[in-house]
Amino acid sequence: MRARRLTDTEIADALKLLPGWRIESGKLHVKWKFTGFPEAIGFMSAIAAEAQAMDHHPEWFNVWAYITVDLITHDLKAISDLDTALARKMQALASRLGAEPQV
Repeated sequence: MRARRLTDTEIADALKLLPGWRIESGKLHVKWKFTGFPEAIGFMSAIAAEAQAMDHHPEWFNVWAYITVDLITHDLKAISDLDTALARKMQALASRLGAEPQV
């Protein structure tokens, strides 16, 4: 699937549906706190399979129950439709697992 660069308006519209997400350093960014380490790692494992299927991989970092995510399409050096699609998948799973966005 070929990525399509999003306009600022499209990004702003996408962010309205992604609680806790924002733009940081030109990337879609979020930090969540899960109930514990097993839940955080379970989230990462489930999303890894989704990301692999999309051939679109996140920049992410885990410490205990916290996961920080940055999404950008490196080939475009911009936020694309692939980033917002992966963000929606991540948001849905994080919400189901009771993760709380952190500021």
